[in-house]
Amino acid sequence: MIRSTTSRSTSWPLRQPVARRLAALALACAVAAGAAGCRRTPPADERAAPARGGELVASLRSEPEHYNRYFSPRAATEIVALLTHARLVHIDRVEDTVEPALAESWDESPDGTGITFRLRRGVHFSDGHPFTADDVVFSFAVAYEAPGSVIGPGLMVAGKRLEASAPDPHTVVVRFPAPFAPGARILEGLPILPRHRLETAFRDKTIDKAWTPGRPLSELAGLGPFVLAEHVAGQRLVFTRNPHYWKTAEDGTPLPLLDRLRVEIVPDQNAEALRMEAGDTDLMANGNIRPDDHARFRRLAGQGRLRLVDGGVGLDPDLLWFNLTPQADKDRRPWLRRKEFRQALSYAADRQAIADTVYLGAAVPIHGPVTPRNETWYSAGVPAYPYDPARARQLLDGIGLADRNGDGMLEDASGASVRFSVLVQQAVTTRERAVAMLQDHFRRVGVGLDVVPVDVPGLQAAVGSRKYDSAFHGFQASATDPAMQLDFWLSSGGMHIWNPAQPSPATEWEKRIDTLMAEQVTTLDLEARQRIFTEVQRVFGEALPAIYFVAPRVTLALSPRVANARPAPQIPEILWSADTLAVAPDAGGR
Repeated sequence: MIRSTTSRSTSWPLRQPVARRLAALALACAVAAGAAGCRRTPPADERAAPARGGELVASLRSEPEHYNRYFSPRAATEIVALLTHARLVHIDRVEDTVEPALAESWDESPDGTGITFRLRRGVHFSDGHPFTADDVVFSFAVAYEAPGSVIGPGLMVAGKRLEASAPDPHTVVVRFPAPFAPGARILEGLPILPRHRLETAFRDKTIDKAWTPGRPLSELAGLGPFVLAEHVAGQRLVFTRNPHYWKTAEDGTPLPLLDRLRVEIVPDQNAEALRMEAGDTDLMANGNIRPDDHARFRRLAGQGRLRLVDGGVGLDPDLLWFNLTPQADKDRRPWLRRKEFRQALSYAADRQAIADTVYLGAAVPIHGPVTPRNETWYSAGVPAYPYDPARARQLLDGIGLADRNGDGMLEDASGASVRFSVLVQQAVTTRERAVAMLQDHFRRVGVGLDVVPVDVPGLQAAVGSRKYDSAFHGFQASATDPAMQLDFWLSSGGMHIWNPAQPSPATEWEKRIDTLMAEQVTTLDLEARQRIFTEVQRVFGEALPAIYFVAPRVTLALSPRVANARPAPQIPEILWSADTLAVAPDAGGR
């Protein structure tokens, strides 16, 4: 999921010291975007302090289908939640550390099975109602018991629920069913709901319909920096300052600094880039700019019309995964289920060419789901598949795939062509171009790839039906700690995308990962956990149910009006810390 406490594990920074990371960022920025156009955001003591007030304009390529994060995992709803709600703890997405939020401090039990949180006093919801421990206990109940909740599965430890109790209005005790190494990190995924607003709907089992577009916005209440004041479908969301927000800046200034944040709905990426170029938008909530936009955005940066900010290597790369479910067509393409076939494709892919051509050099080759940016959990010792077409052909020949008719393409023992289809989201330039390159790379070793562009609903429907060969897509991880990503790693997980929600492990390698992750989650020593997870990555890298190719660098475009931006390597790269965003003191009017 994405400091002043006595917790055992509330501060696990990345291994590399901050100074070294900032130096590396500056160097990478010059390489990726051009030294003249990609500038670091100057620290506060190098620029005039931004004034409180004013408005910034962001763009977003989708709009919320729900205002309550408990009932929708989509990016637009997540942004609404980040802006209008608060959690017990807060993850600093730049430093990857756990910070106090609604809980001002906490103690973790030595055996890793419990946490006692001490809540801030004098905190009120946006409607003025006091916040107490009862709201936290109520939020747990909604997460686990409300029909349609998508929050509950992420709050499980050893397959069981957490227990929350409130011994007094300012104390919350959370008990885990087993030792849980990430500790308080798990609660960053629990936005705190107002019991006084939603208890009746929860009791009536209508809470999933309570905060939906079309209902009065006055029904909403939260503990976040903003309130949702306007939603015009297909056009915009307008957020205004929460007058009861509890947080202040280091100098005591009440937050948020902005009066308003206007989020324009711009589904088309071309239109979004043009709005940024014209100065109609201050930042793009979806973050990373497209490689095609780098050159002209660099020119604009050189003219002082915008800034390019380097956020480093991203955390969430795209992947090519294979349908390994029992419903897959095993008879016609049994070789899809062979790890040697998938390893051959990984050797056949020229990762550096993809990085250079699709991302214009602003990407790094990778061989697994953990990118170098996640320094605590990345391992360079996992299986790698350097570009080697000869090795790919050798593996393919070893499982009986050969060019039997002399046309340069492979056939199996029955004479059937060795080809498969891949689903890819249409109108996403980088994905379409990456798949086109893979199609060419695979053809060179005799494997045919049929590209099937689909929209997101079509992709979801095809994957949900489990009637497809493969898919090329990406997912936003909500956490850097693998113990918070069990839905991906465990065979029973819904995001174990190649064969989700297995009643029992379908393969020995998946059984092995299940066992390792059970140990990794309950081991409290960080170095031991790292060793275990390195083995998890090794097992995954040999079985290769999904192939990873490159991790793009995150480059963000900001207007000169934006101050205090802290770019993070995952969506939403800027709005995750919206309470400290401000209008630059020398910015003109819009």
